[in-house]
Amino acid sequence: MSLFSQAGLDAIEEAIGGGFLEVEYDGKKIRYRTLDELLRVRNMIRGKLGMTETAPARIRFTYGRDSGATEGA
Repeated sequence: MSLFSQAGLDAIEEAIGGGFLEVEYDGKKIRYRTLDELLRVRNMIRGKLGMTETAPARIRFTYGRDSGATEGA
């Protein structure tokens, strides 16, 4: 029997999505100290279940004047 299960992963991902630090599944209740700890445990379980970690897409914002503007017209 594996210590890691899809049910546990689902519960952790639901907690992350809801902004909660307490996870309950299969009659077990676990309270994590920080969101970072919860994310690390989620990533560890995903690895043990053979799931690959995908990096989030990066969005780049630029601020400033419109590059098409002309001066002195």
